[in-house]
Amino acid sequence: MSKNFVSNEDQTVRMFDNSFLEFFSRVHYTVPLYIYLPIVGYELYLSIDTYKLPALDVGSFFLLGIAVWTLTEYTLHRFIFHFEFKSEFGKKLHFIFHGVHHDYPNDSRRLVMPPSVSIPLAILFYFLFRLIIGHIFVASFFAGFIIGYLFYDLTHYAVHHFNIHNKFWLSLKKHHMKHHYLDATKGFGVSSPTWDKIIGTDFPKVEKIEFEKIKEK
Repeated sequence: MSKNFVSNEDQTVRMFDNSFLEFFSRVHYTVPLYIYLPIVGYELYLSIDTYKLPALDVGSFFLLGIAVWTLTEYTLHRFIFHFEFKSEFGKKLHFIFHGVHHDYPNDSRRLVMPPSVSIPLAILFYFLFRLIIGHIFVASFFAGFIIGYLFYDLTHYAVHHFNIHNKFWLSLKKHHMKHHYLDATKGFGVSSPTWDKIIGTDFPKVEKIEFEKIKEK
């Protein structure tokens, strides 16, 4: 498989001539926590205090939201972020949304989704889920969905920049590093390889990667 330029340093490339747009294309990895944890708390408050849902209902829809996020993560990564455009404008758009990450995978300011992208997506998903399951149950469901998203974002940062020794986290890192350095047409799950295994885009067990050649972070 042919490889594009890949930098293993914590460096980046300017994407926009406009400094305002360039500023909002970068984000510290903790920013999603500040934005979304209060939303999670508020949605759970609505579920418990306002809608008076039983704990079993709150917990069930919360876990369902996490599960739906894992499928959403897989779908976005595989079919949106890796969609190959043929036009020059399309190629630039692909680079802005995801190509830059494959060229500069250790750029610490472009490892979590910037709020300029995540907030419109969150609003879109919220009203879609509300339409499907109703305004009462969507609160606990959406809280779980957002927790799934935060786990994804922080996992993505961790596998690129943390010195990981725990077996669980190391397995996630191995899975994602294969996506970057072995085959970008497989391994679309970042926070979980479950859907890769179910759908058939996991890496065959016979394929191995020499991690000593990949700079540990």
